[in-house]
Amino acid sequence: MKSETLQEVQHILQFMTEKGINVLLSQELRQELNLREYPGFPENWDGEQQPENVYGEPIDFALSIGGDGTFLTSAATIGDKNIPILGINYGHLGFLAEVQSQDVNDILHKLVAGEYTIEQRSLLQLTILDKDGNKRDGLILAPNALNEIAILKQGLSSMLEIELKVNGETLHTYHSDGLVIATPTGSTAYNLSIGGPLMVPQSRGIIITPLAPHSLTVKPIVVPDDWKFDLKVSSRYDAYMVSVDGRSQSLSTEMSLHIERSPYTVKVVQIGNNSFLKSLQAKLNWGK
Repeated sequence: MKSETLQEVQHILQFMTEKGINVLLSQELRQELNLREYPGFPENWDGEQQPENVYGEPIDFALSIGGDGTFLTSAATIGDKNIPILGINYGHLGFLAEVQSQDVNDILHKLVAGEYTIEQRSLLQLTILDKDGNKRDGLILAPNALNEIAILKQGLSSMLEIELKVNGETLHTYHSDGLVIATPTGSTAYNLSIGGPLMVPQSRGIIITPLAPHSLTVKPIVVPDDWKFDLKVSSRYDAYMVSVDGRSQSLSTEMSLHIERSPYTVKVVQIGNNSFLKSLQAKLNWGK
C-alpha cells in the first residue's frame, strides 16, 4: 500500500476512535500497519447471514481505501453479507471508489450523521461445469463479478471459438480473442476499452461484447439481466482463460460455463451530489 494511503488509513482510524466507533481491519492491513490493537475480520464468513464480529454486533459499513481494484476486492470479500461499502479513491478513475481523498473528513462526518444513500448494484455469477455437466466449485475464488466475466485466449494462442446460448437458444458462435459479459456497473471497465456501450449502473441489463471479433457485423448487444448464458469454448490449444473481475483461471476446453445474475447485490454507499453522469464528464471527458 502506498505511504500516503497508509497515512490516510491512520487518519481514518483516529477519527473513528474519537467518535467511539468500533473498527475491524483486514488481516493484511493489520500486519502492514502493525496495528494489533484492532481486531481483524471474522475468519469464518460461511453461510448466508452476516456474522457478528468480535464486538458482538453486526458490521454497519465497510470502507474500501484505494482504487476501483481495491473496491472489487472488498466486494468479493464481503460477498453476500449485506454490508454497504464506501469507496475512498486513491487510484485513478474511481468509478466505484467515488469519494476523493481530499474530501475524506467531510465524507466521514456525513457517514456518521447518516447523510447518505445506498445503491444496489447487480452482479454476475459464474458456474464452471465439467464435460459431464457436473459443477466444479472452488476453481475460481469468489465466482461473482461486480464488473465483468471475461473469456479470453491464453497467451499467444490463436483466436477462440465461443458458442454462446442465451436462455437455451444459440445467439452466436464468436470467432474472436475473447468475450466480455458485463454488468451495468462494469460498463465503464473492460467493456468500455473494447468498444462496448455505457450503461447507467442502476440499469437492468447485461452487456455482451466480443473482443477483437473476426467479423464486421458482430457487435455488442445488451440483454435483460434475468437472461441466462451457457458458453462452450473451442481452442487450438485446448485451453482458455476465464476472468471474474480480474481473478483468472485457466480451464480446459472440456469445461463449459454458465453465467446468470447473482442472487444478491452489492450495496454501495453514496454521499454528496456525485452522479454517474458527472463522473463521465469529469473522468472520461464525456462530450468534450
